[in-house]
Amino acid sequence: MIGGKNILVTGGCGFIGSNFIRAALVQKSWPLAKLVNLDALTYAGRQDNLSGLDDPRYVFVHGEIGDVSLTAKILREHQIDTVLNFAAESHVDRSIDRPAPFVQTNVAGVVSLLESALAYYRELPELRRRDFRVVQISTDEVYGSLDANGEAFTEISRYAPSNPYAASKAAADHFAWSFHKTHGLPLMVSHCSNNYGPRQLPEKLIPLMILNAQAGKSLPIYGNGANIRDWIYVDDYAAGLLALMAKGRVGESYHFGGGQEVSNLSVVQKICDVLDQLSPLAPGQNRRELIRFVEDRPGHDFRYAMNTEKARRELGWSPQVGFDEGIRKTIRWYLDHAAWVATAARYDRQIRSN
Repeated sequence: MIGGKNILVTGGCGFIGSNFIRAALVQKSWPLAKLVNLDALTYAGRQDNLSGLDDPRYVFVHGEIGDVSLTAKILREHQIDTVLNFAAESHVDRSIDRPAPFVQTNVAGVVSLLESALAYYRELPELRRRDFRVVQISTDEVYGSLDANGEAFTEISRYAPSNPYAASKAAADHFAWSFHKTHGLPLMVSHCSNNYGPRQLPEKLIPLMILNAQAGKSLPIYGNGANIRDWIYVDDYAAGLLALMAKGRVGESYHFGGGQEVSNLSVVQKICDVLDQLSPLAPGQNRRELIRFVEDRPGHDFRYAMNTEKARRELGWSPQVGFDEGIRKTIRWYLDHAAWVATAARYDRQIRSN
């Protein structure tokens, strides 16, 4: 690495990708020379997620990871040292209704990106080969479901995806590892638990419940609300990825989770209670009365939990934001960013009508 890292982030206008970019541009762990953001700007990828960003090291390119000629051009032109692939279709409900886009982006797109990265890697001189890395961003959902007393997933847990989204991410991981094992592509895989925080679209549980509750609308919860997720504040995950880039070992996967397992019902109740404090309804009313239980979705995993000991031990990482603090910060962000919320709502209505 001469003069600092040149990073390609794919899907950097999405929720996690945009928060990572903001974190990468201010981190001091290693020198950053250039950060290229390749995004197709689908409904989930929005440039206003990076509004106010004024940094000469940042470059935006509009395009898809499946465009091999474009990704090859970016890698060579910007002399990329590290590729982080955030680009993905990520909403489980949408994958159940229409799995084909998930196969196209999450599987075929990843294979195309891996092909471009491998061709570029083979062209590099030996000294630069040593520093080159590909990081595939995965999810805890590839492991399937845990029962109430099951031990948390580790990096060697068996893949058992339950829904089309999880299956597409599992397939992408398998292709990524095949490029590492067959061709020697220097690769790492990151698995994270449920992220939450600023700039998440209202199709996901926490922002949907915040916005519905603030507006006094119904709060639909699948089944009886007992399903459990481990929640991680998005800034903590970004910090984990920065640590992985600095200290992670090629050929390894790492887990990042908040270590904060909460039932869906408890999440929604917490949102209601915080909003009642910050923005009270009429006297005598509380937002918990808006909760409604609806028919469970097909293949709904009961519980996710990940063992993060490896990341803590090898990378020196640990989550810093507790759920109570994180949910309050998240709610405050949505209350303070009405313009962003209005635009996000229009995108959401548009995609649901298609």
